[in-house]
Amino acid sequence: MGTLVRPGPAATAAGAASPISIASSSAHAAAGGGRAWSSRRRVSVAAFRSPSPQVLATRWRRRRDTAVRSDAVAGGAAAAAAGDSTQALSDLQVASRVRGVCFYLVTAVAAIFLFVAMVVVHPLVLLFDRYRRRAQHYIAKIWATLTISMFYKLEVEGMENLPPNSSPAVYVANHQSFLDIYTLLTLGRCFKFISKTSIFMFPIIGWAMYLLGVIPLRRMDSRSQLDCLKRCVDLVGKGASVFFFPEGTRSRDGKLGVFKRGAFSVATKTGAPVIPITLIGTGKLMPSGMEGILNSGSVKVIIHQPIQGNNAETLCSKARNVIADTLLLHGYGVH
Repeated sequence: MGTLVRPGPAATAAGAASPISIASSSAHAAAGGGRAWSSRRRVSVAAFRSPSPQVLATRWRRRRDTAVRSDAVAGGAAAAAAGDSTQALSDLQVASRVRGVCFYLVTAVAAIFLFVAMVVVHPLVLLFDRYRRRAQHYIAKIWATLTISMFYKLEVEGMENLPPNSSPAVYVANHQSFLDIYTLLTLGRCFKFISKTSIFMFPIIGWAMYLLGVIPLRRMDSRSQLDCLKRCVDLVGKGASVFFFPEGTRSRDGKLGVFKRGAFSVATKTGAPVIPITLIGTGKLMPSGMEGILNSGSVKVIIHQPIQGNNAETLCSKARNVIADTLLLHGYGVH
């Protein structure tokens, strides 16, 4: 038969301790889980809670300081660029002024020596070539060529359209700059310019103009204008050529102005051809009203085919259209 074994006290104690320990562990676990859930809940709530005013103020100050520093850096860069641009512009202006001073020094020195040559040959000119004055114009061509060759490049197109010196003609051109006279004298044609009477008072240059036979004009004097036109008709009739700037004065904005009909009335009365000439670039080198400077660059002269007719208005329109079209083709404006 088997033996019945009854559990001892130790076993009972151990068996009783087991459920108590389990219950205690479960309670501790439940308590720990509650604290963890409470902590997570506080973190979640804090994540959605609005920042305090102090925090917002601190953030705003940081952003403002960053923006100010960025603006300061950008402003410094812009100021540096503007400073460089201003310095470059200032250097160009100084260079143009220096070049202008050198231009006038060269032309004055050359004029002194060549004026002496004009004075020496003038008696012979009056005896044998009173109206065309080819010797004087040849000296003037040398003077103009010596002057401009040192300061700007000159290109001439259409030389084949120039009549010989023995054939009288009426030349017309747009007027942009003080340099126009120098440029046109290099063509070597014996045309008589029309100039303000005040220019004749300039030493050397004014006297040389008188020896060349330049025609004086008082702009605001209607009688002087009539006398000027009569003298032009007389000169063309005697075999000389005349030169007009039909705009009457230099263009202030570089655009071609309205043509006056005086030159074309001379052409119709004498039957002489009209030779239109387009000057390009002189106004950029020495703008009107800024005769003290000389910018760097080049000049182009375009000599167009002769125009003839017996109607001054028609001749005026044709000549202006030819010059205007050429200027527009080269990027210049027309009024």
